[in-house]
Amino acid sequence: MPGTGGAVRMPRWLPRAMVLALALYACFQLGSWAFHQLIGLLINILISFFLALAVEPAVSRMSARGMRRGLATFIVFFAVIIASAGFIVLLGSMLAGQIVDMVEHFPKYLDSVISWINQSFHTDLSRVEVQDSVLHSDWLQKYVQNSASGVLDVSATVLGGLFRLLTIFLFSFYFAADGPRLRRTVCSMLPPARQAEVLRAWEIAVDKTGGYLYSRGLMALISGIAHYILLQILGVPYAPVLAVWVGLVSQFIPTIGTYLAGALPMLIAFTVDPWYAVWVLGFVVIYQQFENYMLQPKLTAKTVDIHPAVAFGSVIAGTALMGAVGALIAIPAVATLQAFLGAYVKRYDVTDDPRVHGRRERVGDSALVRIRRALSRDRAAEPVAPTGGDGA
Repeated sequence: MPGTGGAVRMPRWLPRAMVLALALYACFQLGSWAFHQLIGLLINILISFFLALAVEPAVSRMSARGMRRGLATFIVFFAVIIASAGFIVLLGSMLAGQIVDMVEHFPKYLDSVISWINQSFHTDLSRVEVQDSVLHSDWLQKYVQNSASGVLDVSATVLGGLFRLLTIFLFSFYFAADGPRLRRTVCSMLPPARQAEVLRAWEIAVDKTGGYLYSRGLMALISGIAHYILLQILGVPYAPVLAVWVGLVSQFIPTIGTYLAGALPMLIAFTVDPWYAVWVLGFVVIYQQFENYMLQPKLTAKTVDIHPAVAFGSVIAGTALMGAVGALIAIPAVATLQAFLGAYVKRYDVTDDPRVHGRRERVGDSALVRIRRALSRDRAAEPVAPTGGDGA
């Protein structure tokens, strides 16, 4: 610069820009840290919102008949809690009795297994030798030590799960009881045109969530009936309760629900005959494949109105993003988004072309047609011979 001896000054805007960049970076880091700390709470709120959408039709129907919305929400949730608690208590008492019977008859089961091994493989094993080898093994001692040290971890996990369940129920109750107030609050921050879109999206979410639960309930009914028939044929005790267990757990607990549902019938069948447990395992695996590739895509396409491939892909994507929770809410979320965006996609009339309907012209026919057209053009272009008196 003139008069400064060639020195270059820092621009006045550069310090402010550096401070602004550092502030934005600090805000981004703080927001990222807060998001990772609150991810569990956000997932619980998301589950609570979809649960509130699921009970919205029943609550609205009771509220329309003159009942206070808070009381209607309490009655619906109380009925769900009572039914769940009764089912868990019934299963717990049945499982405890079966475990006691299995422990009492365990020597008999062990003798039958050892007898089968001796006859099949020509060995000379005895129950006393097997028991001594198991009791004095290193892996059993390590397992007992690890189990004793992990009691506190298991207790903390159980208490954490109960607290999370209570949190989900509380948020769901507030969302369902204050649904109209929540909609008014959201709409008050938007212009009138946007308010109609928000309300429409809300109604679509309620319909799709209800359709998803209906499809899950129907699949649970079909699964329960199929497993009930198998358990009745095998003569397994408590067949109705076990069938209800398989139907509910396999449908409403994603990812690991199938394995949890099949483990209990296998355990009960093992107390009757060890080979019955193998039959139950094979049936569970075969039925699961039938459900995944035949039953679930068709029911989901009819009740939630999305393509089976889209439903299957949404479950995979939801599992990859949010685990079991994502697999549970992926289908109603994608169905809601698809139905909402469908109104904004401009559509045109489809041309009447055979290829649209999956029909293609054969290559030979099209080539023959082109040859005939070429010959007809050549004949039309040939000059016509004169027919005068001196002409040939």
